Amino acid sequence: MAERFSSLVDMQRRACERYRDAPALGTKVSGRFEFISYAELGRRVDRFRGALARLGVGRGDVVAVIANNRVEWAVGAYATYSLGGRYVPMYEAQPSEDWEYILGDCGAKVLLVSTEAIYDRTVGLLERLPALQRVLCFEAPREVEHSYQRQLEIGAEHPAEPVLPEAEEVAGLIYTSGTTGKPKGVVLSHRNIISNVNAVQDSFPMTEDDVSCSFLPWAHSFGQTCELHVLLSRGAAIGIAQSPQTLMDDFLLVRPTLLFAVPRIFNRIYDGLQKRMAEEKPAVRWLFSQGLRVAAARRKRAEQGKSTRRLDLLHAVLDRLVFGKIKQRFGGRLRYVFSGGAALSQEVAEFIDDIGILVFEGYGLTETSPIATANRPEARRMGTVGKAIPGVEIFICDEGGRALPSGRDGEVVVVGPNVMQGYHGMPEATAEVIFDLEGKRAFRTGDMGRMDADGFVRITGRFKEQYKLENGKYVVPTPLEQELQLSGLVSQAFVFGDNRPFNVCLVVPDFPALAKWAKAEGIGDTSAAALVADERAHARIGEELARYAAGFRGYEKPKRWALLAEELTVENGLLTPKMSVKRRVVVDRYRELLDSLYAEEDGARS
Repeated sequence: MAERFSSLVDMQRRACERYRDAPALGTKVSGRFEFISYAELGRRVDRFRGALARLGVGRGDVVAVIANNRVEWAVGAYATYSLGGRYVPMYEAQPSEDWEYILGDCGAKVLLVSTEAIYDRTVGLLERLPALQRVLCFEAPREVEHSYQRQLEIGAEHPAEPVLPEAEEVAGLIYTSGTTGKPKGVVLSHRNIISNVNAVQDSFPMTEDDVSCSFLPWAHSFGQTCELHVLLSRGAAIGIAQSPQTLMDDFLLVRPTLLFAVPRIFNRIYDGLQKRMAEEKPAVRWLFSQGLRVAAARRKRAEQGKSTRRLDLLHAVLDRLVFGKIKQRFGGRLRYVFSGGAALSQEVAEFIDDIGILVFEGYGLTETSPIATANRPEARRMGTVGKAIPGVEIFICDEGGRALPSGRDGEVVVVGPNVMQGYHGMPEATAEVIFDLEGKRAFRTGDMGRMDADGFVRITGRFKEQYKLENGKYVVPTPLEQELQLSGLVSQAFVFGDNRPFNVCLVVPDFPALAKWAKAEGIGDTSAAALVADERAHARIGEELARYAAGFRGYEKPKRWALLAEELTVENGLLTPKMSVKRRVVVDRYRELLDSLYAEEDGARS
């Protein structure tokens, strides 16, 4: 069993002492990654703790941060924890009104920001938020008063002894993305988060030789707990990706052994390889398909506890010939990948597995710190999100909160030390999700799922997204949307049908792929605006929707559809910072278009 920690302060201080000479956090500078050691990380935490103490931060006080992943983000977090304070992260991509709401709701005393531009947008909040006393900027020049660098110098001159928090003291608040309203502050204690750190250590072999390339935001609980805290607890190194646009180049420089990712990344790999193979010579396509066939056969035999020397040898040869170059694009050292944040299509999961990238899918929410279940080396089943992690229990419950037997569909309920303290300042909302289950404090996830006799959990949808058609049939749109987005011509799909006679779909095409098809069809204008209005392009997308929806029930399949030239993005307010669709906002934005799809006569189009 791995080492046990009592708090995030205990973990950070022990790690910085035990692995003092090992690389901890790396940043891209002039085309290469430069890492600071664990000892240096510890020194910066100590100095910044002194600075925060001089600013009046103490037990129970809140330090908030608006920044993408960076060394200073981690320094700010551990310095805050070691004063008994609470750390509240936000995204750079969030609207200013969200920042103001969160800062006011949590009562932040000090705000840390990444850039001078964000400083200029937030410094005025000092006059509007009574609790907020200082705004500091990571990138500000040392000479200015609000400089982070200057604060490090002040902290070195005025050291402060660390506080070792009790397990039940609050470590921080993570605000949910607010797909249906204002963000809710999820209150997480040191015990909540460190229980997840300890459980992951028990479940996955990690050492100081491991390296990750960090691109999931630490402002979200998945990236923060599973990557930042867990890897630092094991003395591993974290190279911080420069941006999503430079990710493939960063992989080659960092050469990660572990990755933490969301299904969107795997969907891109799947889509990109499918398109690339479609353009290859027949011999290359045949070799690729043979490699997949052998890998799939070997995987299925392994699931039955069987193996054959012939398959193993054939797989080794084809893996080297066919899939070796793919794995080299990730640096050539990747041992395995963790997937979370949303459900991964089984088709995509099997495809990624067959090309030689080992994926362990897990499940959880911010409210569960976040991991509740995970596939792991000794217990892995494709198409599931694994079993409960050590110390956690999973129940599938009916509407009355009664546990159901295995194989039955119901709501996923979590019991364990990872369950949040509650929603900040929202006792009614907390009471809606926390209840007594057989004498245990249990959390209603709002997710639909089932658990098999071996304890493996499948997530089948989300209750809040479920709606009823006019005919009384219930539809959960997300699984259908995910399947439609596997088409090489579909970038995004949004299924709608709440209290309507049938489902319709808004589609953002993959415009480069659709333009290529259009040119082959003799269509002259292949701009996004022209393709959205083109009857032939509309019909071609319809063929893809029918193909990828084939496995769904008839009433679930979209009967009509419209093409959008605008992507759903964080910037236009249609996605949350963690890339979840803001369903109500999309419906409001495209209300007239959706209504027009129902107003048409059969056979017509928008």
